[in-house]
Amino acid sequence: MDSMNKALKLLILVGSPRRNGNSATLAEAVGRGAEEAGTDVTISFIDDYISTFLRDCRTCRLSDGECAITDNFRTLFFDDFLAADGVVFCSPVYWYGLSAQTKSFFDRTFCYYAASYPDSAQVIEQMSRKRIGLVLASEETYPGASLGIIHQIQEYSRYTHSEFIGVVRGIGNSRGEVAGDPDSPVLSAERLGREIFGRKYSDFRLDTERSGKVWPAKLSRDERKS
Repeated sequence: MDSMNKALKLLILVGSPRRNGNSATLAEAVGRGAEEAGTDVTISFIDDYISTFLRDCRTCRLSDGECAITDNFRTLFFDDFLAADGVVFCSPVYWYGLSAQTKSFFDRTFCYYAASYPDSAQVIEQMSRKRIGLVLASEETYPGASLGIIHQIQEYSRYTHSEFIGVVRGIGNSRGEVAGDPDSPVLSAERLGREIFGRKYSDFRLDTERSGKVWPAKLSRDERKS
């Protein structure tokens, strides 16, 4: 167990309406891996917190700047999401996109980072520089089925100066069938959880200063003995 990870918080957001479906199976695997690494893990189903879509903040916002929607999104966003060091989004692939629950989570954040919210600057600061993972479950094996989702999370991560660490995709239709996927996405999800805060991340620009090597040179056997 990496003692440096003990204080780190990982939020796993499940965007499936099924509590024992394939997205949930993979989310639990991410959680197991993260807990093995000593990470503080919270798994939340988005539809336990969100009951409606984003509205027009100009007509909906209360006089004190708060959101007028009376569900539990604020609790999920402030207590769990903003407080997390990393977030893994787990969603089924619906019509080659994220589930409505997952998309609604992103949309609803606007109410609190918009300039019309009094503490938007603090919210933006807390939304930034997280480690982000993506876990998808789909019936189709077609590689292109998930590309639009990956691009959306990629751009969200770059927009918030976060680090998009990795993607796991499992294939299955009936509940829990993803565990039988021969590509072993459950094991990959566990690994993502273990490595979410330790996995090497690089995203170079033309002018980025960097070494000519990706991995540190391994010591020879004689050097290790000395």
